[in-house]
Parts: sequence; C-alpha cells; structure tokens
Amino acid sequence: MKNGNQGIVGEIMTGSPVTLRPDDTLNLANDLIFLGRIRHIPVAEGSRLVGIISERDLLGAAAERLFGLKPKARSALLRSVLVRDIMKRRVVTAEPDTPITRAAHLMAANKIGCLPVVSEGALVGLVTSTDILRYVEGRSTRPDESSYAAR
Repeated sequence: MKNGNQGIVGEIMTGSPVTLRPDDTLNLANDLIFLGRIRHIPVAEGSRLVGIISERDLLGAAAERLFGLKPKARSALLRSVLVRDIMKRRVVTAEPDTPITRAAHLMAANKIGCLPVVSEGALVGLVTSTDILRYVEGRSTRPDESSYAAR
C-alpha cells in the first residue's frame, strides 16, 4: 500500500468507467444501468466530468414523469428526455491519491454512493461504497477467517 499504512483511492477505484454524454437519452441510461447492473454513471464531455446520474435519479424521473404510462409510451418518453435534464451537476469528486478514509468520509457526509475520480480535470475512475467495503473487509480478514468464508 502506498501512503504508509493507509490505502488510496487509486488502488481500489474502477478505471475507465462507463460514461454518458449530456445529450444521451434516459433510455440509454436506463439500459446501461439495467443491463450493466451498475448504480452510478458519470456524465462527461470528452474526458471532462460534467455530472453524474444514478439509478435513484432515473427512478425519480420515472416516478415523476412516467406514472401510469403504458410500456410503449414510457419507452417513447425515455427516448425524449436527455441525461442533462436529470443529472446532478454538482459532483463531489476525489483524486487518485485521496486516502480511502477521506473518500469514505466524503461519501458518508454527502450521503452518496460513489465518487468520480479525477486527475488534472479528467475523469479517470470511479470509487463506490462497495469498493470501500471490500477494502475494509480485506484489511480486517485474518487467515483463519478467509478459509471460513470460502466454505
């Protein structure tokens, strides 16, 4: 581990995450979230982070705009709404050398499930609460515990 005894975000982040563009439709966002089984998608223009959309944002938009629509009408509406219309523009981020404990604090304090990782203004990765939990689990696992978990 770098940074002494404490890990850094760059060690646990997912590099080159799937992204959307602001002009993509919610239909595409919905497909990526559902088929990719992911909960957060950074929105980028080139390599520059401009927002983020989550499964919760998508469900919120669906509840507000789609309640009571038949599947065909729902699909048409999803194709007509752009990602830019529901993405969060104020995004809390981390850098690759951010301590994991700091990332965990940022996520808890802001009640968010992921942090896009940027370096020199460019999106380079994504760290999620699951990544942090796996890191904590890996640090606390003793040799006898790991053999028990594998049973």
